[in-house]
Amino acid sequence: MTETAETAPQGDWADRTEQAVLDAAIERAPALGWNARLTRAACEACGLSLGDQELLLPNGPRDLAVLLSRRHDARALKALEATPAATMKIRERIAAAVSARMEAGAQDIEAAKRCAGFLSLPTNVDLGFKLAWETADHLWRWAGDTATDQNHYSKRAILGGILIPALTMRWFDGREAAEAFVARRIENVMAFEKWKAGKDFDAPVRTITEALGRLRYGAKA
Repeated sequence: MTETAETAPQGDWADRTEQAVLDAAIERAPALGWNARLTRAACEACGLSLGDQELLLPNGPRDLAVLLSRRHDARALKALEATPAATMKIRERIAAAVSARMEAGAQDIEAAKRCAGFLSLPTNVDLGFKLAWETADHLWRWAGDTATDQNHYSKRAILGGILIPALTMRWFDGREAAEAFVARRIENVMAFEKWKAGKDFDAPVRTITEALGRLRYGAKA
């Protein structure tokens, strides 16, 4: 699902055709927007009937949005292969990862703008959050994250919360504004984590547990 039309396996009709339709959609999105009309025009350009379209893209423009996001994820990860993550601080890795993802999408900027508008609609916000989570997971894994506890989820939720406005800002306000925003948000997160590290959030629970224990079993001798 992350290949381009040129690199998809030759024997996989669905993958090759999905990528060809996506290419056609990217070309037509500036004029048509991101909608059902775009889906049909892109499929027609690839010689697909309505039946083929229903088989390949049953959710129409939502499926196209998934394909676009995953192509941009794959493009960003490819660009990051030359980045020496092991020699970088974690904040530097995340900044580099987000920057790579923003620039991967900027190669299709007009289509990305239309897709961003589509994902901002109330009926599509769920998909936007799902794709942001998926992207955050890819970027954290590239950065070397191996957490399997609650930190696995909190890291992705926090990064997803940075990615959505950062990508939107990149499409509409430019790279400089977007990267400045990302730098501020990363600094905010790091400051919070530093503050949190000095706090014992389990202390209230322990206090209550100990009090209940004394009520039931009496004070220790």
